[in-house]
Amino acid sequence: MSKKILIVEDNEMNRDMLSRRLTRKGYEIVMAEDGAAGLEMMSSESPDLVLMDMGLPVMDGWTATANAKADENLKQIPIIALTAHALEADRIRALEAGADDFDTKPVNLSGLLEKMEALLV
Repeated sequence: MSKKILIVEDNEMNRDMLSRRLTRKGYEIVMAEDGAAGLEMMSSESPDLVLMDMGLPVMDGWTATANAKADENLKQIPIIALTAHALEADRIRALEAGADDFDTKPVNLSGLLEKMEALLV
């Protein structure tokens, strides 16, 4: 059975590229375009892992991640924060919000897959 990955990303090009590459790796992909929709999909789709962009409209990824981790029904779902900001402060902020790991964009697929597989045990 393939693992279901929720991609929460507002940039259509990034969403498309990441979803196609992960689908080829055998993952089932569901997508949301903002943090609020991402939280709703975490409840409705029960993904095995979430790739959460931090710079999102409606509700940013930091808020969505913190809300997910505060929710008894969602807190066990691993979240990898994705951001174009490679600063250490951004990594710390994402982890403080409750993200289980952190990666920078543009995504290095092999590095991201390693992080995903470590959380998908």
